[in-house]
Amino acid sequence: MTSATRVGPAPPLDRELAGPLREILAGLPTPLTPELIADRRARTAAGSLTDDQIRRGGAFELEELAVPGAAAEVTLLVCRPTATPGPHPLVYNTHGGGMVAGNNRSDELADELDRAEELQLAVAAVNYRLAPEHPAPTPVEDCYAGLAWAAGHAAELGFDGRTVVSGNSAGGALAAGLALLARDRGGPALLGQMLQCPMLDDRCDTTSCAQLADAGLWDGRSNRAGWTALLGARRGTENVDPASAPARAADLSGLPPLFVDVGSTEALRDDALGYTARVWDAGGQAELHVWSGAFHSFDLWVPAAAVSQAAKAARTSWLRRLLVG
Repeated sequence: MTSATRVGPAPPLDRELAGPLREILAGLPTPLTPELIADRRARTAAGSLTDDQIRRGGAFELEELAVPGAAAEVTLLVCRPTATPGPHPLVYNTHGGGMVAGNNRSDELADELDRAEELQLAVAAVNYRLAPEHPAPTPVEDCYAGLAWAAGHAAELGFDGRTVVSGNSAGGALAAGLALLARDRGGPALLGQMLQCPMLDDRCDTTSCAQLADAGLWDGRSNRAGWTALLGARRGTENVDPASAPARAADLSGLPPLFVDVGSTEALRDDALGYTARVWDAGGQAELHVWSGAFHSFDLWVPAAAVSQAAKAARTSWLRRLLVG
């Protein structure tokens, strides 16, 4: 976005999302500030899935593992489907939370398990250390350590070697960063990368970031706060690692197939559009969905809305096509 760019009003919200969003914002302090990080963490902890919720009446067997990391152990929550014999393809999940909150039992894991149960996939959800106490590149390096360990122990864990990295919001940034690191380090071969409403660019200078600076939930101001927590004074400078802010990567060639979806009424919209276009420009394979009238992580907040159901179906469809391709 340039100084001459005219920024219009935010696109209208989907009719099934507008009312619920007002109710959500009435009970959620926004935007994110350093003082609200503890509140965000407490809300995440309160909504974390229990073992029984993850097992789903026996649909999954659950194992929690502490695996070696670069500087500290990394926890993996491994969920294996029981309806079909293994080995199974693996979805490696990186949770959201704006880089400052969340855990590997956060509510988006339920959405991941929905797809995994339908397609009979294993899920390994990683718990990484959070900013600002653990700034970049710690979160993505924790995630990479867990991914490399899981790939190296695939046979004993019941994985068949086909791995998709998947994440929502901050988790989308980390999943994209993992794809870059795996390419550049000759690491685990990835079948695909699924990025939902992803944080991708610390510069926060797009039209959508300005247009939706005060939209509530993960608006432009919250986005800056999350990136600043992760990067500190480096945010917006040239001293930013592409694995931590994937839009900074100069080369987006040689990456696994990409799925991106985002709402039209969220600050991260244009980051998602720009990143996908650059993958196409580099000759890569990518599928992009922009959900009209949708706010950030809309399907997690209002799962019964028609647009939420369409988004969920599109993700499952892409995974199914990827696995049989």
